[in-house]
Amino acid sequence: MKVHSTMSGSVWRIEKRKSHSVRVGENLVILESMKMEIPIEAPVNGMVTDVSVSEGDFIQEGDLIMTVEEEDNE
Repeated sequence: MKVHSTMSGSVWRIEKRKSHSVRVGENLVILESMKMEIPIEAPVNGMVTDVSVSEGDFIQEGDLIMTVEEEDNE
């Protein structure tokens, strides 16, 4: 699943890196916009397979942040 930015801002901190497992609701990235910290949370349980941003990058709403391979729930 591709995770996109919900708003424009600077990537303040990357919380999860490639090969990290994630749970729904865990912070993936913290954006900084207008002196506020905005967490981007994992939408699914799974594993991070790609991180498309670096700390300090300025991103726009809709930009790809990372890809999370959804956990198989069988």
